[in-house]
Amino acid sequence: MKSLVIIPAFNEEENIEKVVEKIKSYGYDYLVINDCSSDNTANILKKNKYNHLDLSVNVGLAGVTRIGFMYGYDNDYDCIINVDGDGQHPVDKVNLLVEEIEKGYDYVVGSRFVTDKKPFSLRMIGSRLICGLIKLKTGKTVYDPTSGMRALGRKVIEEFSKGMNYYAEPDALCHILKKGYKVKEVQVEMLERQGGVSYFASPFKTVKYMVAEILSILFVQW
Repeated sequence: MKSLVIIPAFNEEENIEKVVEKIKSYGYDYLVINDCSSDNTANILKKNKYNHLDLSVNVGLAGVTRIGFMYGYDNDYDCIINVDGDGQHPVDKVNLLVEEIEKGYDYVVGSRFVTDKKPFSLRMIGSRLICGLIKLKTGKTVYDPTSGMRALGRKVIEEFSKGMNYYAEPDALCHILKKGYKVKEVQVEMLERQGGVSYFASPFKTVKYMVAEILSILFVQW
């Protein structure tokens, strides 16, 4: 199966080299999409001659991943795997997601909570609410709707590259379930961020993200 790892990167100068080198060590094709970083990310990508795109404007995570899906579709990849540039997604588990695509699943999520218990925190309260809304809208149970580690089969790659306009992972997952695609969650252990600052370090941004996702699932996807 022809597979491609997409790596969104925004101000990941402390992490991106380690992430790419690990992906290369497993022999995967990859593409780093630098979302107009203001730090040294672009120079690191250029110095190491990594396969990458430098965006001239910041388009955000949803925009970056769609660009990756379009690239994968145009270059005839059968599977695209999204791995964040912050080092938190376990590259050694990418093969588990690809194996499920090979078995016939259309969309596979690297989930933190298939077997592990979900902790109580502001983000996880929001995650529980999103899980409930997805259950309400689709009748399907999901465990980790906000996980960015995911693999897409060819049919979903085509749909997302041509028509996806959703804000982030939860409403994308809800859309896929509503369309009747075969979805599976695979247990993975996420790693600690190796450096830099997470987008969700701010409680305000966490709440903003959750509210946007809830509104999208409730109203946009009718």
